[in-house]
Amino acid sequence: MSELSDMELVRAAQGGDAGSLGELLHRHRAGMRAAALGVLGYRPEIEDVVQESCLIVLRRLGDLRDPQALAGWLRSVVRNQARGHLRARVAVPLSDLDPLLPPVDELDPARLLEQHALKDWLWHAVNLLSPEQRLVTLLRYFTAVTSYEQIAAICGIPVGTVRSRLSHARARLTENLTLSADRAHGDQAALTRARHHEAAQVLEAARTGRYGEALAAICHPSIEMTWGSGKQTRGLDYPVRSMYRDVGDGVRFRLANVVAGKDVLIWETDLTNPPEDPSHCPPSAVWVHFLEQGRTGRTRLYHPQAAVLS
Repeated sequence: MSELSDMELVRAAQGGDAGSLGELLHRHRAGMRAAALGVLGYRPEIEDVVQESCLIVLRRLGDLRDPQALAGWLRSVVRNQARGHLRARVAVPLSDLDPLLPPVDELDPARLLEQHALKDWLWHAVNLLSPEQRLVTLLRYFTAVTSYEQIAAICGIPVGTVRSRLSHARARLTENLTLSADRAHGDQAALTRARHHEAAQVLEAARTGRYGEALAAICHPSIEMTWGSGKQTRGLDYPVRSMYRDVGDGVRFRLANVVAGKDVLIWETDLTNPPEDPSHCPPSAVWVHFLEQGRTGRTRLYHPQAAVLS
């Protein structure tokens, strides 16, 4: 493939060929790094800028109308990212480092997965991350739980650890994309559809009195669950009783989003309280399922709005 011109590789990549896109990123990485150096000088964040730029290229390559302009376009993407880092460094107080990240929409793998022909390739790269890096990445870019504080609360780790894991995850993600460009990748869309159908059936079972049976089908009998209050339980009895209590009080659950990773499954649900008790439950919940051989072995429940209000 190295004998192909940039123009040929761009055309192939725009048509969905992962190997061609991987070759382009590898071929032009040195030039992209030089562009970052030209703006930032020798700073530690140079590699971050290059990696972030690679993710943007994955999303926007289809917008490149003139393949001969590839090199200049790549350098322009890098320079824009580098300038963003410079602006952020001046404007952001040390007490709040979250805005130092590029806008989420710029690096949003979820949008990339839906819009790009190479979505299975990207999911394959995400699943090659370590379990710790994969969880913070899925939460940050694929759910409504996007702040460091929220992710830290769900994972039970310090905010600084979240920041570090996300930084390392972006670096590994770019590396994994390059290394796995010519491999076969699973059908992520099919997996997500199956997991979404499964989650919808479980929530429907709560309404029809079959929740215990439905939960037993997807969870280990000795499941460990950490509730939003911090309370920890083991086994299915308490989760089943808790769900039936809420449903009996008139709370209704709507499945809003499902994210299916290699060994973690995330449900986002909207909760509607009965009119006579509008504050019975927080308006939304995030269920993080840690999978063991395809079944849930541990679960953490988190209420984003409740955490914000507290």
